[in-house]
Amino acid sequence: MTNELADYDVIVLGAGGAGLMCALTAGQRGHRVVVLDHADAPGKKILISGGGRCNFTNTGTTANNFICANPHFAKSALARYQPGDFIELVERHKIAWHEKTLGQLFCDGSAKQIVQLLLDECAAAAASVSLKFRQQITSVAHRDGHFVVNTQKGSFSAPSLVLATGGLSIPKLGASGLAYDLARQFGLKVVEPRPALVPFTLSGEEALFRDLSGVATETIVGCGKQQFREAALFTHKGLSGPAMLQISSYWRHGEAIGVDFLPDRTGNWLLANKKKSPKIRLNALLATAMPNRLADILAARLGLETPLSETSDKALLSAEQQLHNWSFSPSGTEGFAKAEVTVGGISTAELSSKTMQAKRTPGLYAIGEAVDVTGWLGGYNFQWAWASGVAAGEAI
Repeated sequence: MTNELADYDVIVLGAGGAGLMCALTAGQRGHRVVVLDHADAPGKKILISGGGRCNFTNTGTTANNFICANPHFAKSALARYQPGDFIELVERHKIAWHEKTLGQLFCDGSAKQIVQLLLDECAAAAASVSLKFRQQITSVAHRDGHFVVNTQKGSFSAPSLVLATGGLSIPKLGASGLAYDLARQFGLKVVEPRPALVPFTLSGEEALFRDLSGVATETIVGCGKQQFREAALFTHKGLSGPAMLQISSYWRHGEAIGVDFLPDRTGNWLLANKKKSPKIRLNALLATAMPNRLADILAARLGLETPLSETSDKALLSAEQQLHNWSFSPSGTEGFAKAEVTVGGISTAELSSKTMQAKRTPGLYAIGEAVDVTGWLGGYNFQWAWASGVAAGEAI
């Protein structure tokens, strides 16, 4: 380790999507930037996203697609850097892409292309953008208008410090609470972090549904006032799939979630089929709307295994109502180890929505997942990373 203090205009902590976007934006504006990361390479989370193809944005992004204590906070940054802006960048780098579903855009090739895009933009900046890896931060101080960051390999000083180290999700990639610790050090409040976009676990009687491991079906899943229509997947631990991951961000321990197993069947569907096909059994009828194994278990759980003609109208009406709102009470989630993102983080009440700068500590910025802004599944979190990174980079 050297005792020499390296001076820069901007220190960015974290070489993920938000940190690199902020660095290249500030660098393009002529600022000397250093990006510090404890990992051995940049963009670790980008590389595993979207099955290795990076769901880099969503064309339908609005502030309504995010969870935040202040629902208006994300509007400014998202309005000033939109999905089309990042698409233009992707195309300028000749990266082929496609829309998968619901506005979700992916690389045709590899997520490595997005990381390389960010690195190339950093390299092309008007002023130098230095990236330094394997930097274990030992302390951060603020004195005489400058932030001093000490690592095991050196010391760095700058009038601007950007917290872009993300949240607690996927610790095997190096996730930590560093951004929260530093925020608290500088007097900023932190909204309690919890796992989001994460599978549920089931226990007790509901654990019997583990027999359906690997079965997926189209559903509408709800918790409170929030609903999502997408596929749900049964696992050996509980419930997953896009619909479950989406609703997990809104779920609190002890709450029930409601699952509509018949999203396309409305208006006394069972009674209508009793008249139309009286000899059919419930499991066989349900199998026209969902996988056979799921149909068998739901019919057995409802205790309706005789032909519809031998089942009372009242029982069928009750069964249909339950099938449209089947209640599960998860015992928990698979935690930060399996969570794609983190709900909570540095309170937006502490930050300027235009610049991402801390209101009480000039020169301190927080962006990306470190902030209490959490997107839905489907490219929204990357768009927030780009937008918040640009907002800070342009303000510095």
